[in-house]
Amino acid sequence: MFTGIVEEVGKIIKIEGKSFEIKGDIVTTDISNGDSIAVNGACLTVTNIENSIFTVDVTPETLSRTNLGELKNFDEVNLERSMTLGGRMGGHLVQGHVDCVCSVNSIEIIENQSLVSIELPISVKKYIVEKGYVAIDGISLTVVKKSDAIFSVAVIPYTLSNTVLKNRKKGDLLNLEVDIIAKYIEGFRQVDI
Repeated sequence: MFTGIVEEVGKIIKIEGKSFEIKGDIVTTDISNGDSIAVNGACLTVTNIENSIFTVDVTPETLSRTNLGELKNFDEVNLERSMTLGGRMGGHLVQGHVDCVCSVNSIEIIENQSLVSIELPISVKKYIVEKGYVAIDGISLTVVKKSDAIFSVAVIPYTLSNTVLKNRKKGDLLNLEVDIIAKYIEGFRQVDI
């Protein structure tokens, strides 16, 4: 489990097949082989660590559901270590199980925030609610507005400048994870009692 509070922006050092080497100075300070780490919101398992570079293997399932297959050497990625019991819960419960990719519709600067409008995939439409949580590329954000085809999140300057959102533009693919609680409620509604 994660919180959606990005600890640092790391850099892809090398992609070889389905193995990614990623540089992350902060997240590598106390991780071990077998630990979980969120890379653009996708929960991956650390398979090797040398200095400040760690390796993860990405499965075909993960590549089919995320934007990780679009990455190339030297691209930046959001990184977060898994949360620990007793630690702070700054965002919301994020599993690191990306539901789908969606694309940026627009990014608008309004006063002291960026309003990011995102195309709303039909497959997750029922789980997106105004003032509800989503994780975009692993960033815990609150839904500000929702229409039939688009939803928007407000991003403060700190989050924008300290995540990969600063590099995003119209048409870019984002990893989207909807709130797990909404999915459980929907699952309970479908159970015959």
